[in-house]
Amino acid sequence: MKIKPILTEKDYQVALKRVEKIWGSKLGTAEGDELDVLCTLIEKYEDKYYPIEAPDPVEAIKYVMEEKGLERKDLIKIIGNKSRVSDLLNKKRELSKNMIKALHEHLGISYEILMA
Repeated sequence: MKIKPILTEKDYQVALKRVEKIWGSKLGTAEGDELDVLCTLIEKYEDKYYPIEAPDPVEAIKYVMEEKGLERKDLIKIIGNKSRVSDLLNKKRELSKNMIKALHEHLGISYEILMA
């Protein structure tokens, strides 16, 4: 395949099909190098036309709680009393620096998401 910029949706679809075909090729080979370049071009196109916005911090906390089987009362140990947890999850309270640090350490949520 001749590599060219991905400028249209058609170019994008062609590139995705080619990646599927050569997926797993070893770097240093012709197909491996082609795969590397195509993935870079695809990523650039997707960043422009299919951006993924950062999740809402509170929604991220709720998602992690659900994934880990945690309840509101479990957050009390992490960020403070029952009313603080309630206010935070109902979006009546902003995350403080201490809350962000504690949630990052205990739930593994990135600082970038919590500070969004």
